[in-house]
Formats: sequence, C-alpha cells, structure tokens
Amino acid sequence: MKDDASLRELMSRLDVGVYIWSKDRKISFWNNAAERLSGYAAEEMLGSRCSDNRLRHVTPDGVNLCLNGCPMAASMHDGMVREADVYMHHRDGSRQPIEVWASPLLDDSGAIAGAIEIFSDRRNRADLLAELETLRNEVLSDPLTKLGNRRFLDIVAASRFEAMEKGHGGFGLFMIDIDHFKKVNDTYGHAVGDDVLKMVASTLSSAVRPLDAAVRWGGEEFILLCANVPEEKLADLAERVRFVVAESWLSTKEHGNIAVTVSVGAARAMDGDSLASVIARADTALYRAKETGRNRCLVEL
Repeated sequence: MKDDASLRELMSRLDVGVYIWSKDRKISFWNNAAERLSGYAAEEMLGSRCSDNRLRHVTPDGVNLCLNGCPMAASMHDGMVREADVYMHHRDGSRQPIEVWASPLLDDSGAIAGAIEIFSDRRNRADLLAELETLRNEVLSDPLTKLGNRRFLDIVAASRFEAMEKGHGGFGLFMIDIDHFKKVNDTYGHAVGDDVLKMVASTLSSAVRPLDAAVRWGGEEFILLCANVPEEKLADLAERVRFVVAESWLSTKEHGNIAVTVSVGAARAMDGDSLASVIARADTALYRAKETGRNRCLVEL
C-alpha cells in the first residue's frame, strides 16, 4: 500500500478514530480522533501491535476480540469488510462503547497489504456515516463533475484485471474528449464551460451499467471502463456514448441551449495488458477520431 500523504491528511481531519495496520500487523497510522477517543497518543501506538492488547476490544457478551475474533485480522485474511459494536479500553481504565468498521487495504497489484479500522462513539453512528461519505467523495471523486477520479479508476481497473485472470472476460475502455471545448470557454465563459462539463459527466454516468465506471481523466477528457465487453461490441458501445452526448444540451437563460459533441477512442483489455497500455491504445484511437473529423468513434485493437 502506498503512503498517500493526501489521504492521511484527510483521515487526520476526521472526527472519528482511524488507525492503519501494515502487513505485519503493526500500527502505522493513528489519527487525532483516535487519540481523543482512546486516550492513547500516537507516539504510544505507532509501531505497536493490536496483540499488545492495549485497546482490548470486548464484545457485549465478554469476548476479547484482540485475542479471539479480531475484525481487522479477519478482514486481512479474507478481504471482507466487517462492523462490530464493542467496548474499548480507555487509557484512563474505563470502558467506552464504540462502533468499529474494519476493511482490508490493497496495494497496486490488488493484493491485501494491510487493514484500516475506523471507530467512533456508538452514540454517533449517523455522524460516522456522514464522515465516511465525505472521505470517500474527497478521495475518490472529481470535485466538479462528481465522477470518479484517477485514483478511483486505478481501484476499479485492478478489480477488472483480477476478474480477467479468473476468466470473467475482458473489459472495454473508452477515452472521450469534448470537441472544441476551448471554443465553449472562449464563447460563453468558464462558468458555462464548467456546467457543460457537468452536463457531459452526468450523461456519461447515466449511459453505463452499475458495475461500469465513469471517470474524469482531466480537463475535458473522460474515461469509461466497462466490464465484460466483447470485442465485436466495442464500436456499438462507443457509438452509443457518442450519440447520447450529441443528443444532450445545457439550457441557459442568456445563451439558450448549448450542445457539444464528443470524439471517442475505444480499446479492449487483453492478456498481458496493464491499465497504461489499454489507455494508450484508446488514446491512439481518440487521436485518430479527432484528426479525421471529430464527433466520431474509432476502435484500436
């Protein structure tokens, strides 16, 4: 798992306790709220193991989870997310009722490289869920369009490559670029340009299936990653994407309806591919589509 400074900064600001296990089950991160809720300072906890039994999570019926049934250890073993209501030992000797949420952490190859636990006062469940949603949005979403960002694409692509290895079929990747977007900004201003980006993003996200991913790649470029797309269906799906954008428009009081078109380059992941190699082929197809007239789709096999 990469040491992502921006992610750790976000977790430091949360009002819920967060700590991270490394692969050898040592605590490598302990946020400010964890200090407040437990009474243990970060310097006391970093480098220690849960097996040191400081927090001593105990279930309402008296089972010591640090010794028998640790949610984080189980999540690292099978990759599943777990929740539990427990009593945590506070540094002052008291028992505090908390909710814990444990999840595995993956490295760039998709292998389990550690685990994270988020915990809060049991009486503040609604606040915890709101904090988690905020964290998810800030870390994995593009702030303007609300589509996934590049980090989100990395996570989804890793899952799709893993599915390919298990024989579940390849995925299609579509690079999409708004045609003449600079002209939109120059003609109507950047505020309208932002609204056009949001309109296209909303159209793209509604054009894909629940398991597909719509991502803002940067500027006026987007990526769709679509699972289980046969090679012969690539062109049809790319054309559907192009068509739904061409049939959309932004209604404004000052300028009336503003419509844009997109060019689409498509590629399909194959054995031996990486995310970068699939993107490169789709980008080549996109470049050819723009060079040969725009508002069209091309496939690079």
